[in-house]
Amino acid sequence: MGNQVSNFDPAPGYQSYDRPPEYPHRNERRDPGSGTHRAALVIHTIADIAAAFLGLWIVLYLLEANRDNVFVEFVHSVANALAWWSQDIFTMDTESLRVLLNFGLPALIYLAVGHGISVRLSRV
Repeated sequence: MGNQVSNFDPAPGYQSYDRPPEYPHRNERRDPGSGTHRAALVIHTIADIAAAFLGLWIVLYLLEANRDNVFVEFVHSVANALAWWSQDIFTMDTESLRVLLNFGLPALIYLAVGHGISVRLSRV
């Protein structure tokens, strides 16, 4: 009767329930303010913005927005600058299908490449 055991204390050699486990969690290994995390966030955001401008131009074109409007001109010029390399890849008789494909392809590529790079950087 030398060792008295209570129901509230853990057995010798076992961890109490109050303490967190000793192993590091996945999110605790990386510093959220680290350079690679910030770079991944910047690349992800730039890809999203580029795809948003291209998608917005497609929507404005399909809805036949006023091309003399300053906002529509701005979106069109940004979309042209982003999709310069894909102009006239698809030459169709239907103008709306041509715009959809020639501006939609770079939007998808920017999203895929940008998100892929950001995921790869965030795993480093």
